[in-house]
Amino acid sequence: MVVILSVVVLVTGQWWLMFFLAYGFLARVATGPTLSPMGQLATRVIAPRIAEPRLVPGPPKRFAQTVGLVFSVAALVLHFVAGLSVAAGVVLAVLAVFAALESFLGFCAGCFVFNYMMRWGLVPKSVCEECLRFDPTRT
Repeated sequence: MVVILSVVVLVTGQWWLMFFLAYGFLARVATGPTLSPMGQLATRVIAPRIAEPRLVPGPPKRFAQTVGLVFSVAALVLHFVAGLSVAAGVVLAVLAVFAALESFLGFCAGCFVFNYMMRWGLVPKSVCEECLRFDPTRT
């Protein structure tokens, strides 16, 4: 959903659609997919039809969604406040690339960074004990 909406904005120049993208990230950061129409559609309709759901710990996903929120709000501010549409497009394109990596390859860059933040002690292990079971690099 993030990839599609980002590409639509970039191709059509309909920047007002970015408000839906930013709201979706904000809702997922605050409540998970509960208040996000895109989150509900993705988790209840689209994903189950594509493949077997793969459960992942919540804190890394919430961190990744927070990064998505920062990028989408940054694109909004760059476009609507600063009038820097090219810079906003670059930020949105980066967001689309990372969303595509997760959608098509199953690689969540935010989750990857969260894992390293735990290893480096920037995130206490108590925040995500469940994450330790999902760490593929842990032996």
